[in-house]
Amino acid sequence: MEETGLIVRPGLVIPEGELSWRFSRSGGPGGQSVNTTDSRVELSFDLAGTTALSGVLKERALERLQSRLVDGVLTIAASEYKSQWRNREAARARLVALLKEAIAPPPRPRRPTKPSKGAVRRRLDDKKRRGQTKRLRSRPDD
Repeated sequence: MEETGLIVRPGLVIPEGELSWRFSRSGGPGGQSVNTTDSRVELSFDLAGTTALSGVLKERALERLQSRLVDGVLTIAASEYKSQWRNREAARARLVALLKEAIAPPPRPRRPTKPSKGAVRRRLDDKKRRGQTKRLRSRPDD
């Protein structure tokens, strides 16, 4: 049986029932049909109330998308295309990209390293050589 919904990654599907759509007229130029078609799309996803994400993933997503949420709901608007269908596809793709980034595991911490003795010696030798070059360029003291 095939699950219907938005596939974020293998094993993680957001059910179509958890997505809500709103349509309105797009702004800007568009020819004669601009005032008659509702091509602008708003896709809303209740991140705080979803059952699709496990506890850890939901916490991580809520924390990382905190600035974009209004009462735990993530809203994405798309109006770059004239066709409502293409705007719907763009909104879905943007939601998937945002969620993928938000639920990704944190990067591994950087392991501090220290320069090798040879590298330190080369750096200091270069500094001495450069200082000597500059000293030789200056006028001799009287």
